[in-house]
Amino acid sequence: MDPNFNIGAYIMYEVQDRHQWQLPFLPTIELPPFLSLHGLMLIISALFLIVVFCFLYKKNQPVPTGLTNLLELFVLFIRDQIATPFLGKEYGRKLTPLFCTFFFFILTLNLIGLIPLFATATSNINVTGSLAIITFVFMVFGAIYKNGLGGFMKALIPSGVPAPILIILVPIEIFGLFIKAFALMIRLFANMLAGHIVILSLLGLVVILGLAALPAVLLAIFISLLEVLVVFLQTYIFTLLSAMFIGQLYHPEH
Repeated sequence: MDPNFNIGAYIMYEVQDRHQWQLPFLPTIELPPFLSLHGLMLIISALFLIVVFCFLYKKNQPVPTGLTNLLELFVLFIRDQIATPFLGKEYGRKLTPLFCTFFFFILTLNLIGLIPLFATATSNINVTGSLAIITFVFMVFGAIYKNGLGGFMKALIPSGVPAPILIILVPIEIFGLFIKAFALMIRLFANMLAGHIVILSLLGLVVILGLAALPAVLLAIFISLLEVLVVFLQTYIFTLLSAMFIGQLYHPEH
């Protein structure tokens, strides 16, 4: 029991980005000024995916088995259940690599964040904001490339609406583009941050209360298992909403 333990400072230190990487039973690693802990997690996740898809994935396997079968299952699901329904067959296939990148990259970042050795980069609003900006770029500039500037503006101007109302409606539609990207950023960031704060709060009670906080440990383990479900759910939601928002501008007639 340690009554002087500052649980608030402990939680903030664990969830914030920093330039130290603490490893169990090893000295703390001081990261260079240009690289933060969350930045390191991005690099580790990217390298992990490169190894998986470039070396472990067997592209020419006649009958996919094992890891190859599992990866193709996810890719086909993203293509057939997310990309194609919202963007059509042509652009659904073209943008499937984008949505697969979103899905596997966010999923990897979320999953390694559940390992005590690593940190959760998706609990950093700068990371989720960068991902949302990519979606925003495809929403706006991708729609302009596909439909032209006139077609893009037409998507923001509903047909059959009186001109006086358009004065109010068009700015709202334009502002809505930024709101959609903002919602993507906040949803992923808030869910991943909140889950880790709850777990750290429960574990912090053990230091303060000692054995009396044993139920809190059991609850923390349960929430950690629940976090695995949240990890997959939030990854799916980000990918799904990205496809939905992009598709609304690529096919405004729908």
